[in-house]
Amino acid sequence: MKVLNVNYLLDPVAGGGMAERTIRMSRALAGAGIECTILCLDIGLTSECINDLSGIKIIAFPCLLKRFFIPKISFRSLRNVVNEVDIIHIMGHWSVLNALVYLYARKFKKPYVVCPAGALPIYGRSKLFKMIYNYFIGKKIISNAAGFIAVTESEKNHFLAYQVDLNKITVIPNGIDIDENSLINDNSSNAEYGLPNSPYILFVGRLNSIKGPDLLLQAFCQAKDKLSNYHLVFAGPDEGMLANLKEIALDAGIQKRVHFFGYLGGKAKTQALRSAALVAIPSRSEAMSIVVLEAGIYGIPVLLTDQCGFNVINSIAGGLAVEASVEGLQNGLIEILPDREKLKSLGNNLYKYVRARFAWPVIVNQYIKLYGEILKQR
Repeated sequence: MKVLNVNYLLDPVAGGGMAERTIRMSRALAGAGIECTILCLDIGLTSECINDLSGIKIIAFPCLLKRFFIPKISFRSLRNVVNEVDIIHIMGHWSVLNALVYLYARKFKKPYVVCPAGALPIYGRSKLFKMIYNYFIGKKIISNAAGFIAVTESEKNHFLAYQVDLNKITVIPNGIDIDENSLINDNSSNAEYGLPNSPYILFVGRLNSIKGPDLLLQAFCQAKDKLSNYHLVFAGPDEGMLANLKEIALDAGIQKRVHFFGYLGGKAKTQALRSAALVAIPSRSEAMSIVVLEAGIYGIPVLLTDQCGFNVINSIAGGLAVEASVEGLQNGLIEILPDREKLKSLGNNLYKYVRARFAWPVIVNQYIKLYGEILKQR
């Protein structure tokens, strides 16, 4: 079986969870004996990323316009790669690259599956562009797919606006690599990476409205006196909110307890995760956060909003899901943080749950099964 994975970004900084999902899923498919090719743009495609995908063919087109990620296409290369695979896996939704692949898939009668991973609602910037995109081609990309993948049960409802039968949607959650070596504490210290030695709450993600860093910071400001021993760490690239967040911390007089690190990767991210007292995911909208899985692997409990597609965290006692508001997060911080023994217990519960259900060798078999069913039908 030959699979083409399409995602316009593999850059972990700009591409976030979608890029991470594409990389890890491609590695898992290759590890299961599937011939896998990735089609993307060359933005942020580092030698480290290429080495991480050793043995997987990568076709990366240059980008003509970064604002809308317009690719400089070699139509011959695009035609050839689409024509030679058995099935195509399209990630995300708002992408010119996706549209071009769709047109060739239709031309050569190649089956494809779509996995928007929370991208279908028209939210955030470029709303007019997204409406135009959907009018001309976006809705066709979704409706003509041979398979539909949601990362959570709740995301299935996003397909309703595209007239997709909910019974035809397969739920396959995000997966996580379990690197046994990284789980062993290598005696690194927080000082090596500039992390605070005081207990801290960790946010990992883009400083973007949809990720809710402002909600978390305002909640922390309002609970600052009850959480006087805690610091707040933001680990993620700025997408226009950094200056305002710094101003909020300054106005509240807690600027020395709030730290902005920008993007953290590799060992720095590992150290930040396993040293955190709590990981907070204050998203306003998210299909399923990969960060909750990353926290779980290190046994760190999570406070997240009920918009993150992981409300099961309450029933497994692995943390706390709250309303996506300043008040909801504030109450959650006050409820969960004071009891250190409870934090440890919550983290252990989350670790066991994530390890049993979300390791990539478990998740990838669900993809292979879906691909096989589609190809058999055709």
